[in-house]
Amino acid sequence: MTQPLGRPDRPRGHEREIHSLDEFDAALGARGSLRGHRIQSVDLTDRTFALLAASTADAVFLGCAMAPEAAAKVRADGALVFPPVPDLPFDPYRSRLYSPGELYEGIAGQPYEQTPDARSYTWFQRTRADGDIFSSMLRSLHDDAISDALDEALAGARVVGVMGGHAMVRGGAEYAGAARLGRSLSRAGLTVATGGGPGAMEAANLGAYAAPLPDAALDEALELLAKAPSFTPSVTDWARAAFEVRARWPRGGDSAGIPTWFYGHEPPNAFASRIGKYFANATREDGLLARSTAGVVFLPGAAGTVQEIFDNATPNYYASRGAPAPMVLVDRAHWTTRLPAWPLLATLAEGRPMAARIALVDSIDEAPQALERLAAAG
Repeated sequence: MTQPLGRPDRPRGHEREIHSLDEFDAALGARGSLRGHRIQSVDLTDRTFALLAASTADAVFLGCAMAPEAAAKVRADGALVFPPVPDLPFDPYRSRLYSPGELYEGIAGQPYEQTPDARSYTWFQRTRADGDIFSSMLRSLHDDAISDALDEALAGARVVGVMGGHAMVRGGAEYAGAARLGRSLSRAGLTVATGGGPGAMEAANLGAYAAPLPDAALDEALELLAKAPSFTPSVTDWARAAFEVRARWPRGGDSAGIPTWFYGHEPPNAFASRIGKYFANATREDGLLARSTAGVVFLPGAAGTVQEIFDNATPNYYASRGAPAPMVLVDRAHWTTRLPAWPLLATLAEGRPMAARIALVDSIDEAPQALERLAAAG
């Protein structure tokens, strides 16, 4: 018989998720049952006896390898079983965010095109074109799993988004400034989150990575990275330079990168410690901004950054996510003359609570103080 949702012996929320063999064993030890649990991407081929002996009613097994007799038994119990999908370059049921090493596995000895990240993009291009509903379902499952993992990873964190274009090159003053910004925000106790790509996004993640290191480490890292200024013409050289920095300073700080295979020509940067990579860009954009609860800093960018400004402004305007989150636009000339987003943003804010939560500054170095001031205004 199916248990009602309110039963106290039924685990709820993230408490019922099992992501490892240790958690699997602990759940059985504590309850003697897997009833109502969700087991994600755990290899259970060595837990056949436990599965045959335990109650698995109302459980859900997502991409868990198991012996045929165990799979038959849990199905007979009434559990839902979503089997692993062979020959995919990614796990649609994954229970955790990506690491740079996972996406770039093998980059030291092979070109970028052979890494899991590149192979996932190739798969996405092929399946998006053929319209296969099974492939679109796998993409949706994957992206939902990433959202769940992001919620768990960022729970309780004061997240500040740093948005900006991919065109900012290593070795330039703007890149160095964005890196200093990421370092300042991280040292202030904030978790930096970016779009996870190159340019301004990489620079901010690099700064957060350098936050616990001596100040000189960032200057040295910038010099090392300058030998591969851009991901064009060679993503391989660009990525290897980043991993050279990581190898020299292996204990960097924490930050999040949220990129997308929709823009697969932009590779993920290697300085975000936790990477939530999506297939659907709309889900990725909204998720990044919605999780930036401590505010967003917008560095100079083009169409994508303009879109992010107003994607963020809309819930602030309607207060649909509660109190407006601070918004700081950097570079007065860029946002008032070259791409005049600021006048429209300021006009929208007139007479609304969000008016006290927006600011335009001239330089990157002013952004942390402006963000702090706007946060205090609420």
